[in-house]
Amino acid sequence: MDARLLEILVCPVCKGPLDYRKDKAELVCKPCRLAYAIKDDIPIMLEEEARQLAATEE
Repeated sequence: MDARLLEILVCPVCKGPLDYRKDKAELVCKPCRLAYAIKDDIPIMLEEEARQLAATEE
């Protein structure tokens, strides 16, 4: 994932910062509890495609 792209990407729901989780290939918005998948180095930034974080995940 390009570091410059990570700097400008924000959550499409709340416009907050995203955490990059390289091991799971996803971008996570902690306030919204959503994880956006990264496929072929392209983040899928659609709310309807995002994974809801489980209660045990941070």
